[in-house]
Amino acid sequence: MKILLISATSDEIIKECFFNNEILISGIGMVNTTYALTKHLSENSYDLVINMGVAGSFNSVIKIGDVVEVCEDTFSEIGFENRMEFEPFSDFEITNTFNVEEKTDLQHVKGITVNTVHGNKDSITEIVSRLNPDVESMEGASVFKVCQEFAVPCMQIRAISNKVEKRNKENWDLPLAIKNLNTTVQRIITEL
Repeated sequence: MKILLISATSDEIIKECFFNNEILISGIGMVNTTYALTKHLSENSYDLVINMGVAGSFNSVIKIGDVVEVCEDTFSEIGFENRMEFEPFSDFEITNTFNVEEKTDLQHVKGITVNTVHGNKDSITEIVSRLNPDVESMEGASVFKVCQEFAVPCMQIRAISNKVEKRNKENWDLPLAIKNLNTTVQRIITEL
């Protein structure tokens, strides 16, 4: 099986763990990810794309260090403000939410893809009320969208590095999240 691993940063992938797989470092955010993956899939073909990276968790049940499979992801900011309320476009044919088939025995969660990670109590309350996500990243829905366009199966594996709260990096554990992420993705690949 020919697999492409895609991550936003080289820090999220321990390359020594994946000698037999191609790795694409897209850069942070949905624009960089969309461009890099579209260009790469235009020139190469794969049986599976695995988007791997860290994420923040809104869900109190999901702990720092946990690894999850995101099976639904939404571009949470595509829409408009109607006075004080955010509304998604309904008069255009725009797909904001993407669903993929569950492929692992991990906890299956709902994600949002954002340009600005949440760190303000009011914006956190609003997004939880509006979409009730479990996790957030800056790339996930972009990978789902591009893979859908190229008809390539994909999965999104995220390790939780922090809770979504007022920004406080002292509460983050990137080393634990990255270690657990890479160990889990290695296991997934060997079981395919």
